[in-house]
Amino acid sequence: MRLIERYLFGQLLWPTLLATAALAAVGLLSQSLGQLDIIIEQRQSAWIYLQIIILAMPQLANLIIPIAVLVAALVALNKLQGDQELIVAYAGGMSRWRVISPAVKLAVLATLTCLVINLWVQPAAYREYRKLIFQAKTDLAAMLVVEGQFTDPAPRLTVYGQTVDNNGAIHNLFIHQMTEEGQATTYTAKEGQVLFKNGAPLLLMRHGSTQEFSERGVLNYLTFDEYALDLKPYLNNRETIRFKASDRYLHELFYPDLSQEYEKKNRKRMLAEGNSRLASPLYALAFMAMALAAVVGAGFNRMGYAKRIAMIGAAAALVRIIGFAVQAACEDNVAFNVLQYSIPIGAMIWGFDQVFRPVESRHGWQAWIPFMRMPRPPQGPSPRGPTALGVAA
Repeated sequence: MRLIERYLFGQLLWPTLLATAALAAVGLLSQSLGQLDIIIEQRQSAWIYLQIIILAMPQLANLIIPIAVLVAALVALNKLQGDQELIVAYAGGMSRWRVISPAVKLAVLATLTCLVINLWVQPAAYREYRKLIFQAKTDLAAMLVVEGQFTDPAPRLTVYGQTVDNNGAIHNLFIHQMTEEGQATTYTAKEGQVLFKNGAPLLLMRHGSTQEFSERGVLNYLTFDEYALDLKPYLNNRETIRFKASDRYLHELFYPDLSQEYEKKNRKRMLAEGNSRLASPLYALAFMAMALAAVVGAGFNRMGYAKRIAMIGAAAALVRIIGFAVQAACEDNVAFNVLQYSIPIGAMIWGFDQVFRPVESRHGWQAWIPFMRMPRPPQGPSPRGPTALGVAA
């Protein structure tokens, strides 16, 4: 790129990065609020909580990056046009394509970034996210005890713990255990903690006692410094991790194993997700084209571009909403998948048509219809002189 093109690229790049960071911060906040139950109910550590929030972000990037491109492009292009820097570029002999090429290159870079995230980063991150969520929900310490409450985490097992600290230590523990034969055993301990030995979970109790009745009805009372209670009989081994469509790689979405029950039931949903992974990055290019249409396509205007920017912003929001609606419809009818590509490509074609159409050929509502050319009205000598360069194709 030449110096002027690098300058224009930089003027667009930094607002895009700032907008992406701002939207990512909002996304992190929403994710953090939505996952508070991991700490409150599941009593997981702050590190697990932070991992879960970060691993959920790649899916949001697919929505954040195109919006950041649109917002940054509208702000930067409006400033460049308002300061007449684009007119200076035209006056220096640059064609309209060369003037907008830095913006197009930035949009292509954003599109490729979204594509890489969709194809590799998102499924890898979401698989780890799903594993962490599964581990949190099946965490024995969290399932076993609710502070200050009697719970029945498994049949014939009642547990009470007064407090549970951040290290997983349970204080003032009470356990009532029933066997299938109806024999009852009661454990009390000052402290207990769930540990794993050779992959098997056990509850290690310290400084406590056991009480049970023998077959002859005699109460046996024993005290102990340490006692290990095997928890393996109380595990629900039927629970497994199930990866959703958002957690799968592209080849798994388009070529699923139809011998599996989930794949059979969700075949259309997986196809819709796969096509969305390929089509959604195109919104970065579409939104950049629409931003260029709002400012560059309008030519120079001393009154500003607020009205056109507002209209383009509303149009971009409508385009994206329609895209979400089409993706949802594709889960019921695979024939609609072609529309997932048609919508952003159509918006892109419209935007570039607005950029390269001569301003003099636009009149009223027909100015917004692509490929429509009106006869150029006869004009006398322009009193504005060099300003006409701002509207040359």
